[in-house]
Amino acid sequence: MGPTGGRGRRGLVAEINVTPLVDVMLVLLIIFMVTAPMMTQGIHVELPRTTSKALRQHEEPLVVTIDGKGEIYLGKVRVRESLLVQQLAKLPAERKKESIYLRADRKVPYGLVVSTMAAIKRAGFTRLGMITQPSEKRDG
Repeated sequence: MGPTGGRGRRGLVAEINVTPLVDVMLVLLIIFMVTAPMMTQGIHVELPRTTSKALRQHEEPLVVTIDGKGEIYLGKVRVRESLLVQQLAKLPAERKKESIYLRADRKVPYGLVVSTMAAIKRAGFTRLGMITQPSEKRDG
């Protein structure tokens, strides 16, 4: 009853049909190519320029951002100014010993930057850094 040699019957095929696998992989590749640019969107901030060098980081630091409209973000989550101290105070004590960085758009009023810095200090952070854009060297 099994496959026989020369009587016109075909034997069992012991190969894997990879055509459906290739089709699925191509569809997934197209999906990732379309969605990848959308995942890199962040908060647009025009940083002030400075002459200092960038610091090397081993892990993802905690960043507070103030965009050009004066909206405050903790990481990538928008936070009201009145709740910033509460959100930062909820973090574990080990995290408060690490550095926290403030990234503010150059168009933001100085008073908002200073009040945000004060809120970060009130939440228990002692190591506060500012993120700036390196200035371009001018020949002259």
